[in-house]
Amino acid sequence: MSAEDTPRPPPLAGIRVLDLSRVLAGPWAGQMLADLGADVVKVERPGAGDDTRSWGPPYLKDEQGRDTSDAAYFLCANRNKRSIAIDLAQPQGQALVRELAARADVLLENFKAGGLAQYGLDPASLRALNPKLVVCSITGFGQTGPYAARAGYDFLIQGMGGLMSVTGRADGEDGAGPQKVGVALVDIMTGLYATIAVQAALAERERSGLGQHIDLALLDVQVACLANQASNYLVGGVAPRRMGNAHPNIVPYQDFPTADGDMILAIGNDGQFAKFCAVAGHPEWAADARFATNPQRVANRSVLIPLLRQATVMRATREWIGALEEAGVPCGPINRIDEVFADPQVVARGLRIELPHAEAGSVPLVANPIRLSGSPVAYRNAPPRLGEHTGEVLADWLGLDPAAVASLHGAGVV
Repeated sequence: MSAEDTPRPPPLAGIRVLDLSRVLAGPWAGQMLADLGADVVKVERPGAGDDTRSWGPPYLKDEQGRDTSDAAYFLCANRNKRSIAIDLAQPQGQALVRELAARADVLLENFKAGGLAQYGLDPASLRALNPKLVVCSITGFGQTGPYAARAGYDFLIQGMGGLMSVTGRADGEDGAGPQKVGVALVDIMTGLYATIAVQAALAERERSGLGQHIDLALLDVQVACLANQASNYLVGGVAPRRMGNAHPNIVPYQDFPTADGDMILAIGNDGQFAKFCAVAGHPEWAADARFATNPQRVANRSVLIPLLRQATVMRATREWIGALEEAGVPCGPINRIDEVFADPQVVARGLRIELPHAEAGSVPLVANPIRLSGSPVAYRNAPPRLGEHTGEVLADWLGLDPAAVASLHGAGVV
């Protein structure tokens, strides 16, 4: 047996994460850390829990087909965590969180800037209590600047951060206007940046012995993720505009109509364009001075795209994809989500998983896309029910016995 075949602990085994976040960006980071092996304890409000538990329908159904109290939205971001219900409005609840933070490696929170200070749980106070603690604060606009006190939401940030200015049909076309992305993409990207930042801080702690405060803002993340569109503006001096599904720097790289629907062409170089032209029965396009190179195709897109559309409507989507894939031309269908989960590649990669669930029997989830050869992601448990692990966590982390936990329950603290 090679060293690679020997089972190894998950990458973040032994790391304790106290997750005070809710909705999506923070919980997404918590789920990523949990998937990588961290013990993530989700602190929730007694009786209500994370807001997204009620963001339905649809709701997870129990084994009798009745709705449970957990919406599908909550399920997408809370796998592999343990839930503990603590009332932060009570001094005893605040003291419990401080005790938990004293034993944690990481704390995630997405209260408004300064919002935890009223509970004595602000990053500075907690890091004074536990100097090794890494605190990741996620807000709409960050801890500094003129907008720091504002609440920030994904949709708002997609607009303010420029994403909606480059998403949607171009002015003058039917249905023109700014359009948000179909998922809360800024929250997801912020959750991923948070995961990276936390792991970087933990790695640095190995050298310094100290934790630190991570200030992560949705607006900052959105601006950073404008990528080539931001670079196009900074270098070219012209603000990019909405172009529908077209690409500002590559042609043809968009959707095209077929005889029975639509398909995507993602042609990234001149050789691929020549192959497409041959399959389409128009090799002369690849030799045309207006279209022979990508810069020429970008300059003459208004001439080329109508020609391509006239050709693509002559065959069905499946026929095009078969011929173009054989020729090595990147292309594909525009799948509905039900078609995504039926796609042979998605099935082969195991992107739908099922985990046991106490009420529903099992819960369907989307797999983590990270594939580690030596210490793979482990799916330990389904998204937790509200307060499901309160007694267990208080015993594990704080050593409280059942009588002490019962007393806290009786006082309404947990």
